[in-house]
Formats: sequence, C-alpha cells, structure tokens
Amino acid sequence: MEKELVINSTPTNVEIALLEDKKLVELHYQKTNTNFSVGDIFLGRVKKLMPGLNAAFVDIGHKKDAFLHYTDLGPKLKSLLKYTDDVVTDKANTSSLNGFEFEPEIIKTGKIDQVLEKRQLILVQILKEPISTKGPRLSCEITIPGRYLVLSPFSNIVAVSKKLGSTEERKRLKNLVESIKPKNFGLIVRTAAEGKKVADLHEELNLMMAKWDAMYSQLLKATPPLKLLSELDKTSSLLRDLLNESFNRITVNDKEMHGGIKTYLHSIAPEKEKIVQHFKSKKPIFEATGVNRQIKSSFGKTATMASGAYLVIESTEAMHVIDVNSGHKMSSNNTADAVLAVNMESASEIARQLRLRDIGGIIIIDFIDMRVAEHRKALVSAMRGYMKKDRAQHTILPLSKFGLMQITRQRVRPEVKINTAEICPSCEGSGKVNPTIVISDDIERDLNFILQSRPQSKLYIKTHPYISAYLKKGFFNSIQVKWFKKYYKWIKVVADPEFPLTSYKFFDSNNDEIRLN
Repeated sequence: MEKELVINSTPTNVEIALLEDKKLVELHYQKTNTNFSVGDIFLGRVKKLMPGLNAAFVDIGHKKDAFLHYTDLGPKLKSLLKYTDDVVTDKANTSSLNGFEFEPEIIKTGKIDQVLEKRQLILVQILKEPISTKGPRLSCEITIPGRYLVLSPFSNIVAVSKKLGSTEERKRLKNLVESIKPKNFGLIVRTAAEGKKVADLHEELNLMMAKWDAMYSQLLKATPPLKLLSELDKTSSLLRDLLNESFNRITVNDKEMHGGIKTYLHSIAPEKEKIVQHFKSKKPIFEATGVNRQIKSSFGKTATMASGAYLVIESTEAMHVIDVNSGHKMSSNNTADAVLAVNMESASEIARQLRLRDIGGIIIIDFIDMRVAEHRKALVSAMRGYMKKDRAQHTILPLSKFGLMQITRQRVRPEVKINTAEICPSCEGSGKVNPTIVISDDIERDLNFILQSRPQSKLYIKTHPYISAYLKKGFFNSIQVKWFKKYYKWIKVVADPEFPLTSYKFFDSNNDEIRLN
C-alpha cells in the first residue's frame, strides 16, 4: 500500500490529506493559532469538584473549564501532585526522579473529593480537544510520545506494542529498553521500533528526557494556567505516528514548511527526506492533486460507490446512523451473493468514511438483509479487517437479529464536516445541488453499467449545455474522447437547455430512454 500526504498551508490554517493507494482516507485541519491540541501538557488549577459526576473542572486557560474524570487520574496521582507541588514551591532541585519516593497509589473505585481539593495545582494532559460546547477532556497519566518510544513518568513498567508479532523481537526490544530506562520512568516500545538498535532508542530517549527537563524549568515558581509542553504540529505528529516504508510522497505548497518537514524527517528517518516535494504551481495544491474532487465526492449526506450502491449518513447528538442502499442497478430479485458483494463494498467504504470524517461515538449501520449465516459472519470479519487501519480505538459488535451492526469509535476531536452542496444557478439562489465537479464520474459509472449489460447497443447522452460542453472540452483529450478509447464506442453527447444542471439521461438508437432502475 502506498501512502501520500498532501499539505495545503495558508496563513491561518493547515489542511492535511492522507491518501492510501491514491484514495483519500483522512483529512486534518489545524488552525495556526490553536492553543489546545491532544497531547499538550498544562499546569492547571482545580476550579470545581463535582462528586455527583466523580469529576473535577480544571482551569487550563480555555474559555470552558476542562473536564477531569476520576478514571483519568491514574493510580500515580498522589506522586504527580507531590512532584508538581515540590517543583512549583522550589523544593525539588532537579528534574530527575532518581531520589523521588512514590506516594501510595489511589484506588480505582475512589471519589474525586477524596484525592483532589479546590484550587489545587495539578499537572494535566489533553485527552480530547474541545468539542461543540464542551471544554477539553484531561488526563493525569502524563506521557511524552516519540517515534519509537513513549515516556511515562512515575512508573517503572516497560511494555512492548502488541502489534510486534515476533516473540524474539519483543524480548530483544524489552531487554534493550530496560538497559537504558531512567529510574522511575516507564517506557512503551512502539511498533516503529522493530529492528532498531539501542543507539537509535537511546537517542530518542534523550530527546524525550530533554522535554521533561524543559517542563521542569517552566514549572519552577510557575503560575497556572500555563502550557508546559506542546504536542508536535499536526503534520509532524502524523509523520511520527504513520511514517513507514509504504510512504512514498509528501507534497507541500509552503516553502518554509517544506524545509521544516525535511529537517524533522532528517531527525527521525533520514532515508525519507527525498520523498518531500515542494509544490510550486500557481494552481491550488488540492485541486492539482485531485484531493478537492475526492472531498466533493466523499462528503455530504450520501456517499456513492463504484458499483452504484450508496450510503446515507445521518448524524445526531447521540449517535450516527448509516444506511446501505444497493442503488438502482440491482434488481429486486437479487441473489444472496450479490447482496453480500454490495455489503462487502459498503463495509470498506464505511471504514474509510469513519476515518475521513473522524466520526466518533456510537455508529449504527443498517446493511442490506442477509439470510445466510456464513455471509453474516464474513461481513463482520471483513469489517474488522477494514477497520484495522483505523488508529482510533473502536469496538465492532456482530450483526443483531435485525441486521444492524453497532460500532463504537473513540472521539478525540470534532468531527470533520464539509458542506459539498452548491447553489443551483438555475434556481436563482434558492436551491442546492450536488457538487457539479463529480457529475462526470456519475455519468461514467452509469455508462459503464449500461455497456456491460448491453455491449452491442448504440446510445447517446442528453444533458444540460454546460455539462455537454464540459464533456466535449479539448479536441484530443476530452472526456468524450477518453470514453472512445476506453470502450471503443463513440458516445454522442446532446445538449438540451431544458435539462436541470446536474441531470442526464441515456437514450438508445430508437430514441427510447434507457432506464437504470
């Protein structure tokens, strides 16, 4: 699988598109002036204790106080509070935890007012960005992530990623990490560490310890709220977490960011520096790389697939509902195998849509009914396979007796919502139509279906003059010519001013309409 990042940088924000095998699977936005990102570490102050919720509200400088639940405090809370107080009051003269004595762990079933006090200083890390009217969600289990390792203070545990399949490699890495681990710091070995030497791991550990030292320096006599450590910018954090051998291109339109990415890659993966390309064309980078087209075709209430089947995606405050439809090309007396094929294609597209829109919470999927038990099991298995590439934590339940599948997916930032509807030029601004940029894709998909079912027939297309002109644009490289080269058949395009802008119909040589339903 080939992976590619396309980065559109503007003065106010950065847009990042992740493509897998040329298909858009993730879309990230980051405002250049944002102050609250997942992974940022703050010195905060407890503003309010809520025993009924078993939680506290903490002031970290956001307009809405951040939420800290008891279950996110972590067992080492008392050690964290003691260290924070010692550093702020200048009782601790070093960032090292060598001589630090751990406090007793808190119990899992405790109460918030038993371990925290109002106006108490506390070290916290953002677990979820502000979503809708809610402030950030916090955790007291502080971690400093790197490409190969994750540093966890107030712990002595060494853990190795379960995704590393080789028992020998897991044992080798664990022994290496234990030999370089600082006292009273835990380490998690990430999948990217596979095959790395101790020098590589030790170099990254030193960088993470330098960040811890910098946090200590800022904590000295600090006054909350104060940001102590910023997570990497979105681009760098994606590269840190995703970069592997299958990454083959990073395209960026900003010269300064291009240099910054090359510098960052030089520090984590020097062999990958050559894949970074500076996009210099005056044409917008998302338009030139086809990302805009994929955004237009992927967002909105419906998402259509290559076979003509489509998804209807509805969202509420409590959950998201996805309905699978076979489309007008599937007959009512379809076979079980045909239903399975549509559901399988839909499962793949649903997995992509969840990542692309960053949909979190409860998701209910209404697949087309299947009566064969083996097909139902195969669909669930396939869905779990498609979701393996999703970095968000998720749980997939088997199909219910009503044919519904339930998925829960971790939500750490607001859902990506893009309105792709366009104002209809023939409605005097009062109506909306689907994005016109993808109309040629819709026509070709239907054309392909017709020619497969009746390959010998002659046909022509009738559509709006604007669409007709677009299909004929360019003498040697028009869409009409491309169809001729692909199907070895000349498809006549007829303009009709009476047609709505995004409507089209197929007719045979007898001028009878070819109906797709």
